[in-house]
Amino acid sequence: MKPHLTLDIRALPSYRFGHRSPLWWGTLGFIVIEGLGFIFAIAAYFYLQNQNPDWPLGRHPGLLWSSLFTVLLLLSEIPNTWTKRAAVALDLGRVRVGLMMMSAVALLAIVIRVAEFTTLNVWWDSNAYGSALWVLLGLHTAHLLTDAFETFVMAALAYIGPLDARRFPEVEDNQAYWDFVVLAWIPIYITMYWAPRWAAGAVL
Repeated sequence: MKPHLTLDIRALPSYRFGHRSPLWWGTLGFIVIEGLGFIFAIAAYFYLQNQNPDWPLGRHPGLLWSSLFTVLLLLSEIPNTWTKRAAVALDLGRVRVGLMMMSAVALLAIVIRVAEFTTLNVWWDSNAYGSALWVLLGLHTAHLLTDAFETFVMAALAYIGPLDARRFPEVEDNQAYWDFVVLAWIPIYITMYWAPRWAAGAVL
C-alpha cells in the first residue's frame, strides 16, 4: 500500500494580484460584457444618425461641462495609478491617501456629470437623438456611480477596518475598474460631442 503524500500549503499566500487572482478575471469578464454594451449603444447612435440626415435633431450639446469632465477623468489616472501601485506594495498609508483622493475625484466627477446633463439641450423623450444621448450618458453614469460607491466603501474600510492583506488586491481591482470608466468615456465623448460637429462643420 503506497503511503499518502501530503503537501504543506500553509505558507502560500491567501491572496494574489493581477491575473493570478480570480477577482481579476471576474472583473475582466464584467468589463468585457459592459464594454460590449457601450459598443452596441454607440453603434445604435450612429445607426440613428445614418437614418436622419438632419442630425442632430436639435441643438448640439454643450461642451463646457463635458470637456471639464473629460479633463478630470484623464488627470485622475495619475492618483489612480499611484493608488494601484500602493496597493500592490501593501502600503496602507499610501492606500488610505490614494483612496481619499480617488473618492474626492469621484465625487467631483458626479457633480460635473449632473451639470453636464443640464446642457444636453434635449430630453430623452424628445426624439431618437435625445434618447440616444441619454442612453449613452446614462450608461456611463451608472458605471461612474458604481465605482464611486465602491471607492467610498473601500476608503472607509481602509480607516475603520476590518483590514487585512486580502483587501489590497480588492483596491487594485477597484482602481483597474476606474481605468475602464475613463477609457469607456473617450469614445462616448467623441461620439456625443464632436462627431456631429465635425459632420456639420460646426464649432460651437
